This record gives sequence, C-alpha cells and structure tokens, in this order.
Amino acid sequence: MTTFETITTEQRGRVGIITLNRPKALNALNSQLMAEVVSAAQAYDTDPSVGAIVITGSERAFAAGADIKEMSEKTYVDMLSEDFFSAWGHLVEVRTPVIAAVAGFALGGGCELAMMCDIIIAAENAVFGQPEINLGVIPGIGGSQRLTRAIGKAKAMDMVLTGRRMKVDEAERAGLVSRVVPTETYLEDAIAVATTISELSLPITILAKQAVNRSQEVSLAEGILFERRVFHSTFATEDQTEGMAAFVEKRDANFSHR
Repeated sequence: MTTFETITTEQRGRVGIITLNRPKALNALNSQLMAEVVSAAQAYDTDPSVGAIVITGSERAFAAGADIKEMSEKTYVDMLSEDFFSAWGHLVEVRTPVIAAVAGFALGGGCELAMMCDIIIAAENAVFGQPEINLGVIPGIGGSQRLTRAIGKAKAMDMVLTGRRMKVDEAERAGLVSRVVPTETYLEDAIAVATTISELSLPITILAKQAVNRSQEVSLAEGILFERRVFHSTFATEDQTEGMAAFVEKRDANFSHR
C-alpha cells in the first residue's frame, strides 16, 4: 500500500487497519488526513484478501475534531468552491464493513468519522461530542444528520446546540455505540469483531450492510421489499450453497467469497 504521512496501515489476517497518526494535533482531521484515510479505505475495499476494515486513533484521542487552523482563514467562497469535507463522502461508499475503534476524544469531525463507520467499538474512556457551536459554525461532515438518526432528535439537538460531551455509558444507552470495552483492550476487541466479520462471506456481508443502510433512507415497506429481493439474490452465490450445506451437515462453513 502507498506510504502515508498522517495515518499508518497494516493488515492482520483478513482485517485492514487504518490508524490516524497526528498525535501532536490529537489526530485533528485535516485535508491530507481525509484524503489518506479515504485512499487507504478504498484500497482495502478493492482487495479481495480484506473482509473488514478497522479505523482507530490513539488511546488519548480517536480524533479531537477537524483541523481548525486549516479552516480559520477560509471564506465562504473558499469553502463552497472547494466543496470542503466532500471527500469524506467516498468513505461511506466503501462496501466492506468498517469498524471504528474509539478511545478518548471523538469530538466534532472525530465523532462524525466514527458515525461514518458501520460499527463503533468504544473504550471506557471514550467521549463523544459535536462542539462546533462554540466555534461559530455547525457540524459539516454529517453530524447533525447521522447523530440524529443514531440517538434521536432530543439528544442530538442538545449536543449540537450546547456542545456538551457525551460519556461512553450514555452513548451506549442512547444507541450511538455498539459495544463498550476496556480501554486497555479496545483495539484488540475491535479487531476481534472485524475478524469475525472478515471470516464470513464477503459478498454476503456487503449485501447485509447495504440492507441495513437502506433502512435509513426509505420507508419500512420499501426497505422490507429491498431486503427480500437482496435475500433472494444471495441464492445466486456459492457461499449460500456452502453455508446451508454446512449447517445441514453440522460442520463449519468454508466460504469462498463467491
């Protein structure tokens, strides 16, 4: 994979790992980091040896927000002409399941990056927030939209309008995070989840992800019809044949990802 300056990458088994690596800036999300995260995720997404992706930061900070120094001198025309932050949209187009392993601060853009992932595994010291209101702006990478869908209008409005931070126990109760794990093992726990997913049929996990995401965009009736048609389509795969045969024969399935 390409050599990067603001992230590191490694592969463990069928899991690709992207680590944000701007420690002096608490992994603040600048344009270079955005481009590198997207590039690495896209590379893993097209690699048949990768069945899941983990995005993580450090124990102190997943990402403490967008890079304010980079934005502070920009004008409205600058932001509009550059379509600032739009490249993050390519991350949510990644079809391979993506897990966020979050410890420490996940604020502003950091919270938004975590919400772009399919599953959030949060350490006990994780803290979430959308404090942009304190800077005279609003969330710009989907915070007002994904946070509302994740935890409901009441809590999202509270966080966006006051900038208050949400500790991990409240985040779990509200439905923002999937699991809370010890800080000492949060990354290994996230990789374990990713490994479980990666060992299943890749085309089926891609379809399952698409089906769940569809529920956020359409009516219940349309979503159920979409799910049923996708379910039907799984019977065109070799992995459906293998999976059901393995169940009947009481053995572990050996998926070929076809």
